[in-house]
Amino acid sequence: MNDQKKFGFTTTILHSDRQKPIEHGSLHKPIHTAVAYGYRDARELADVFQGKRPGYRYGRQGNPTVSALEEKITRMEDGLATLCFSTGMAAVGALVQGLLRSGDHVISSAYLFGNTNSLWQTVQLQGMPVSFVDATKVEAVEQALTPATRMVFVETIANPRTQIADLEKIGALCHERGILYVVDNTITSPYLFRPKKVGASIVINALTKSIGGHGNALGGSLTDTGLFDWTAYPNIAETYKRFAPAQWGLAQLRAKALRDFGGALGPEAAHHLAVGAETMALRIERESASAMALATMLSDDERVAAVYYPGLSSHPQHAIATSLFRAYGGLLSFELKEGIDCFDYLNRLRLAIPASNLGDTRTLVIPVAHTIYHEMGPARRAKMGIAESLIRVSVGIEDTDDLLEDFRQALDA
Repeated sequence: MNDQKKFGFTTTILHSDRQKPIEHGSLHKPIHTAVAYGYRDARELADVFQGKRPGYRYGRQGNPTVSALEEKITRMEDGLATLCFSTGMAAVGALVQGLLRSGDHVISSAYLFGNTNSLWQTVQLQGMPVSFVDATKVEAVEQALTPATRMVFVETIANPRTQIADLEKIGALCHERGILYVVDNTITSPYLFRPKKVGASIVINALTKSIGGHGNALGGSLTDTGLFDWTAYPNIAETYKRFAPAQWGLAQLRAKALRDFGGALGPEAAHHLAVGAETMALRIERESASAMALATMLSDDERVAAVYYPGLSSHPQHAIATSLFRAYGGLLSFELKEGIDCFDYLNRLRLAIPASNLGDTRTLVIPVAHTIYHEMGPARRAKMGIAESLIRVSVGIEDTDDLLEDFRQALDA
């Protein structure tokens, strides 16, 4: 495969490993389990530690199998470079550990994955105020800016109510003000959307979800898009300024968040994720088509009170989704009419599995208020629009007709 030629999304991922020599002609990067790396020349080892030449120091800071996955993700996101972590939350936490200091101000979308919301609550207790805003409106972000604002954090499609941030306008605002713009791309995935096109500085992906896609490995990543001017960021330590300026951010993250905090991705998980990524486009096309059909069916049923899916014309941000995303994805949620018990409904499903994950090959369902958002409390749930009957659906790759019949028969029963 000639790397100079521009190939399509799936072709690029499939042949990514072969851009560099692989031992014994293997088609996949092998699983390297060693945690330490020996050198014949001690000076070479010192040069690697000092960043004067490429190489591996210790498994917590890098691994050949993980590096191959990082290169795949960088290609997916059209980025400069990527760091992988043990989980998606380790990647989000790395932003705090590696880039923020006491007194720094963060603006975050109020429509957040529950664990990210919990992390921001902890961050506030550590002396870094966080303003939660309605990120579907750029005006809300602008009004929250202060001289201490270092980062704006949004998700592309919010989990579980599917609100979509005003991605382009927030990107333009952050660029104008020189603020780090972090976009969590997990729900859309790099196949449906590249946040770089709206000016994202750093892109987060929970690799466990659509990229790995099979529910068999945890992982997370941060990709530097190359758009942010790190020379203007006040929190970069002098020791990392020996690198080219474009590398300052990830160099500090690798040291302060990956090396010091220890959330390293293991090689076995990296291999699972890399292989799973090869079929991402095929899976997401199927999931998106089935999700659209299911959302349409549910929205037409009088026993369903509300359906939240960006593909529906009734969705408040349908126009943004249509403009920016290749398709609308496999996540939807819906509320049942009063008098229909959500637990009884879920227990009548024959194919969809009550479980907490997204982007799996199997369709997964969960009663949101009673599980992943239970800790948040009723007042905060109400503020976020999380009804007690809300059911989140992560649509899998089952035959569409089988899925529709399953959700229909559970309503009929």
